[in-house]
Amino acid sequence: MIPAIRSEFRKFFTTRLWWGMAIGIFLAGAAFAALFGFLLTGDLDAGAGGPGGIPTGDATQVANTVYVGGISVGYLLLLTIGVLQIGSEYRHKTISGTFLSTPRRLQAMLAKVVALLGIGAVYGLISLLGSVGVGAVVLSLRDQDAFPSSTILRTLALSLLVLGLWALIGLGIGILIPNQVAALLIGIGVAWIVEPLLGFAMTFWEFGRENIAQFLPSSATNAVIDAVQNSPDEVRLEWWAAALVLAAYAALLAGFGIWRTTRADIT
Repeated sequence: MIPAIRSEFRKFFTTRLWWGMAIGIFLAGAAFAALFGFLLTGDLDAGAGGPGGIPTGDATQVANTVYVGGISVGYLLLLTIGVLQIGSEYRHKTISGTFLSTPRRLQAMLAKVVALLGIGAVYGLISLLGSVGVGAVVLSLRDQDAFPSSTILRTLALSLLVLGLWALIGLGIGILIPNQVAALLIGIGVAWIVEPLLGFAMTFWEFGRENIAQFLPSSATNAVIDAVQNSPDEVRLEWWAAALVLAAYAALLAGFGIWRTTRADIT
C-alpha cells in the first residue's frame, strides 16, 4: 500500500501541474482575503448590512470568511485535480500500467484516495499561507481583531478537510465520466454554476430553503467554514453535520467510482 501511495504522489508532484495550481490557490486565497477583509469589516463598523446588500456576520464569521474566502476557487481546483488524477490515466492509457504495478485494483484506488487527501491538505496549507497572511494584515489595518475566537483555528483545520473531500468528489466524477474534458466541464459547471444557482432559487421556496438547500455541497461547505450568511433567513446545518454531508457526497461518488473501477474491463 505504501509504495502505491508513494507512486501517486510522485505522479502528481513530478509534473508542472502542481506548482501552477499552487500559485493559483495561493493568489486566490490572498486576493479574496483582501477583498472580503475590506468589504466585510466595513459592515462591522457600520453595525448593520453593508452597501449593496453585502452579507454580514459577527466578528468570528467575518474573520472566517476573510481567511477562507478563496476556498470557492480552491475547491474547484481540487475538484479539477481529483478528475485529472484518474481522467489523465484513462486519457493517456497509463491506467493499465497502474493496475499492472498494483494488481489489486482496490488497493490502487485507495492509494489514490489517500494521496488526494494529502494533496488537498498541501494545497489547503498553501491557500492559508496567502489568506491568513494577507487577511490578518487587512483586519489589523481596519482595527479589527484578527483572531476574535478560538473557533477560527477549527475553521482553518476544517478547510483542509473540505478541500480533500472536494478532491475525492472530483475523483468520483472522473471515474463516472471517462472522457476527461467532459468530466471537467460537467464537474466544474455543476459545482460552480448550476448548484449555487439551484441553491439560490430554493431560497425563494419555503420547503426547499429549509429542507433541501442546506444539504447542497456549496451550502454544506459554507456551513463547515462558518462563513457569513447571504441573508438572515438562510438556513444552515451545524458545522459537524455539514462536514458529514460533504463527506457523504465524497464517499458516495468516490466509493461508487472505485467499485465500478474494480469491476470494469480496462483496455
